[in-house]
Amino acid sequence: MSDRAVLHVKGRVLVGPDDVRDELWVVGGRISYERPVGARDIRTVEGWALPGLVDAHCHVGLDAHGPVPDDVSEKQALTDREAGTLLVRDAGSPSDTRWIDDRADLPKIIRAGRHIARTRRYIRNYAHEIEPEDLVAYVAQEARRGDGWVKLVGDWIDRETGDLSACWPREAAAAAIAEAHRLGARVTAHCFAEDSLRDLVEAGIDCVEHATGLTEETIPLFASRGVAIVPTLVNIATFPQLAAGGETKFPRWSAHMRALHERRYDTVRAAYDAGVPVYVGTDAGGSLAHGLVAGEVAELVTAGIPPVEALSATTWGARRWLGRPGLDEGAPADLVVYEGDPRADVRVLAAPRRVVLNGRVVG
Repeated sequence: MSDRAVLHVKGRVLVGPDDVRDELWVVGGRISYERPVGARDIRTVEGWALPGLVDAHCHVGLDAHGPVPDDVSEKQALTDREAGTLLVRDAGSPSDTRWIDDRADLPKIIRAGRHIARTRRYIRNYAHEIEPEDLVAYVAQEARRGDGWVKLVGDWIDRETGDLSACWPREAAAAAIAEAHRLGARVTAHCFAEDSLRDLVEAGIDCVEHATGLTEETIPLFASRGVAIVPTLVNIATFPQLAAGGETKFPRWSAHMRALHERRYDTVRAAYDAGVPVYVGTDAGGSLAHGLVAGEVAELVTAGIPPVEALSATTWGARRWLGRPGLDEGAPADLVVYEGDPRADVRVLAAPRRVVLNGRVVG
C-alpha cells in the first residue's frame, strides 16, 4: 500500500460501544469519516473494526532473566501487534526501547521507566533495588525517563517472615508519589498482598497492578479515590505453580498465594461492582508470553465483568485512561478488524482479520 493509497474500512466501525458507523477512510495514515475527493488507489477491508487493543501491563525488553537484546524486544512487540495490541503501557523494563518509537510498524509504547524495588525484594536484574531514603530520588529519575508513569514494587516476599509484606513505609511512599505528581507522572505499584494497599492509596497512588489482595475493607477506598486496577488474571493463573515451587521453603507464602488465586475472580468482580476502574493487562515479558490480550479480556468476562465493559477495558476506556485517541476524526489509524461483533462474544478478539497500524495494513 503506497503512501498515496486510501484505505476504506467498511462494515461496522465501533467508535464507541454505542457509536457504530458504517465506514471510515484512512488518508495519509489518519482517520476520516468523509470520503476523500478524487480517491483512486483504494484498498477495502470489511468487518467489525475496533481501536487498536491496549495491553496496560506489558514488558517489552524483558524476559524471566532480565533485559533482552533489541532483536528479542522486536519479536515481543511484533507478537503483540499480531494479536491486535497496538498500544502498550510498559509497566517496568530495564531495557532502553526508545528505538521502537521510530518504527511505524511496531506498537506504540507508554513507558513507566524501570521498576523501583527494595533491596533483594524483587526478581533479580529487573529493578533499581534501593532503600526508602532513596525512593524520592529514584522516582524523580524514572518520572523523567518514562512517559508519564512510574512503577513501584509495593510488596514482595520477606524471607525473614516467609510471606508477602509491604516494601515501603507509608511516609516514604507518600513523599515519592507526591514527587512523581509534581513532575507530571502517575504512579502504579505491583501488589499481590493485602497489607500495602491502604497506605499506597492514602498516599495518592494512581493505579495498582494485580491487586489480588483487595478486600471488602479496601475496595471502597479504591472506589472513592478512583484508583484503577489492572488484574493481569492470565498471570494470576500461575500462582498455584509458583506456590508449589516454594512450598518447602516458604509454606506461609505458598498458602497465601493459593488463597489469593482461589478468590481472584470474586476479587475482580467485587472491585468492578464497587466502581473501581478495571483495565486489561497481561504481564507479558517476564515469564509469560506476549500476545495474550484476548485471553485476558476473556478472563475478565469469566470474573463476571460484562463483555462490553471488558472490551472497553482494552479499547475505548483504556485509551481514554491513558490519554490516547481511539477511532477519532484525524487520529492515527490504529485499528483491528474482526469477522464478528466482539461485543457479542469477546472470543472474537483471538482471531484478528486485519491489523492496521499508522494507516498501514500490517497483519
